[in-house]
Amino acid sequence: MANPWIAAFIALLSGAISHLAFAPYDLWPLLPLSLTALLWLSQGATVKHAALLGLSYGFGQFAFGLRWVHVSIDQFGGLPLIVSLLLMALLCLYLALYPALVMGLLNRYFSGTPLSRVLAFPALWLLSEWVRGWMLTGFPWLWLGYSQTDGPLTPLVPYIGVLGVGLLVSLSAAALVPVLARRWAYLGFPLAVAILALGAKLTPPQVSEHGTLDVALVQGNIQQSMKWRPEMLWPTLLKYQDLSRPHMDADLVIWPEAAVPAPEAMVSEFLHQFERAVAFRETEVITGIISMDADKHFYNSLLVLGPEEHQGEFSPNDPNRYHKHQLLPIGEFVPMEDWLRPLAPFFNLPMSSFSRGGFVQPNLTAANRHLTPAICYEIAFPELVRANVHADTDLLLTVSNDAWFGNSIGPHQHMAIARMRALELGRPLLRVTNNGITAIVDLHGQILAQLPQFETGVLRETVALEQADTPFRQYGQRPLYLIALTLLFLAWRWRQPSQ
Repeated sequence: MANPWIAAFIALLSGAISHLAFAPYDLWPLLPLSLTALLWLSQGATVKHAALLGLSYGFGQFAFGLRWVHVSIDQFGGLPLIVSLLLMALLCLYLALYPALVMGLLNRYFSGTPLSRVLAFPALWLLSEWVRGWMLTGFPWLWLGYSQTDGPLTPLVPYIGVLGVGLLVSLSAAALVPVLARRWAYLGFPLAVAILALGAKLTPPQVSEHGTLDVALVQGNIQQSMKWRPEMLWPTLLKYQDLSRPHMDADLVIWPEAAVPAPEAMVSEFLHQFERAVAFRETEVITGIISMDADKHFYNSLLVLGPEEHQGEFSPNDPNRYHKHQLLPIGEFVPMEDWLRPLAPFFNLPMSSFSRGGFVQPNLTAANRHLTPAICYEIAFPELVRANVHADTDLLLTVSNDAWFGNSIGPHQHMAIARMRALELGRPLLRVTNNGITAIVDLHGQILAQLPQFETGVLRETVALEQADTPFRQYGQRPLYLIALTLLFLAWRWRQPSQ
């Protein structure tokens, strides 16, 4: 295309359209088609122009696909609209640097032959998503594979994980470019992907059954603007207690992230009294709570209440407790806080000074079952969750408070991410949130039951405890890095036309 700015605008539109491939829209064909458009536009472009196209595509994708982030900044950040929009634009520009780098490297080193580009593009994109998942503590949102939560490649998730499925999506997109140029031999790539998906569907991992569990998931629906007000502490505790009381005959009752919105030392009397009631009913309760150690380090935690759990004082060193490891920048810790906190209320949100728990922690034990926990944002990190799943793990548990994001697409994307962890790791998943989406997911990633958003309620169900020892649980993402490097080697080997 003669005018690079027109091409960049088309790339921007392609990126914006691509977000419709993810939850809650799930129009998955739009993602490979949008990537094909990006690759078509970049053919024959200079390295600088190709990088600009990648930047435009990424900005469009993240500006629309992450617009839920602006809901939090705008409603709770205490900033003027123009400033909150500027912060959102800076976030999207940072994330768009990764597609820009992919396209720049592709046109710099792999532009010689169509085969070289077809092999190099998915490898570069996978490596860029991996880097984005750990750089600056990581932001693995909108990985390509999440477009396949209900797509045709879903059966492959237990084998190669969401990152591997994204590799196949980008490979199919890259192969479509020479097909459009009537190089029909390249149809072999998308056909191979289809055959792989069919084969996986015919031979799923073997499933074993380990009984059932009667659970009650409590959705308190506390408004975010009220959650951290001191005068709302006791009304909040009493609301969760009253919602739980009719369900104390369940095996396990679960409250969401920070359902107890105060350090436990402030509510120890309530916790002891409530635990006595729980023990009397012979059930157990898992709740989100704020832990504080002797040095006044705060942790975003999960605490188990039940018979014989706490005979004395509550302690952050209790063995049956989980401290969140993957903290959310700004929301749970502030980098360079001495500089940033004085600038605006956005950098001084309630409870934004948490300490970090260990990467690997013991499973929570409740109702004689082992649960691998993940608090909110952590569920988006496949290797973190995988590292904490063991052969005797019965369930995945994720608790969250998505009230920060209002009636936006964010909670739906968060739910889709959680479903992928159940698929990858072959375990049922319980998701308990403050205002939705509270749901029960089976080991195939299917939602079995859920509560409506923005409604107070309790989801009471009997969960079948099934397990599948998936290849992803055994090997994780490491084989994908080897595959990506192999593709890059082959792309480099075949980057020049044969003589």
